[in-house]
Order: sequence, then C-alpha cells, then structure tokens
Amino acid sequence: MTIANGLLLFVMIWFLVFMLALAMPFQTQGEKGEVVPGTPASAPAKVNLMRRARFTTALSLVFFLIAWGVIWSGLIKPPGLNDLPMPPSLQDGGTNG
Repeated sequence: MTIANGLLLFVMIWFLVFMLALAMPFQTQGEKGEVVPGTPASAPAKVNLMRRARFTTALSLVFFLIAWGVIWSGLIKPPGLNDLPMPPSLQDGGTNG
C-alpha cells in the first residue's frame, strides 16, 4: 500500500466514523430545559464537535491499523489494473489487428 492509498483509506474511514459519531445521542435543549429562542426544542444543547472529532480520530486510527494489517498480511489483495476485464482483442497486447 502506498502512502497515498493509506492516506485515502484513513480519510474514508475517518469520514465514515465521523458521520456515525454525529448521530450519537446528545442532550437536547428541550431535555435540558433551556430552549434558545428561534431554535427547536430538539436542537442539541451542546454540540461539542472537538470531542467528537478526537473520538473519531482515535477510533479511525484503530480501524485503519486493522485494515492496514489485513492488507499488508495478504489476506486481502487490493485490485490492480490486471484485475480489470479486458476485451479479447486487447488481452494479448492488441497484436491481432
């Protein structure tokens, strides 16, 4: 796995985990009893994005290391250009005219 592939894999895992972390339970303004005028009672009382981003980064690093270990060990082989289907005229290098 190249550095670019590793970085891309980490970013994909990070955004997936971040979207899941955003859906984690939070306390609403209605539950807290302090509804800010102009906002619905179901709005979060405190978003705390930095905490969720740190949690996402830590969990993503664990998932990335697991994925990297599986790929590095050879259990899963990333697809390459040789794995793409080719028309029969190009399989031998295109020398048949």
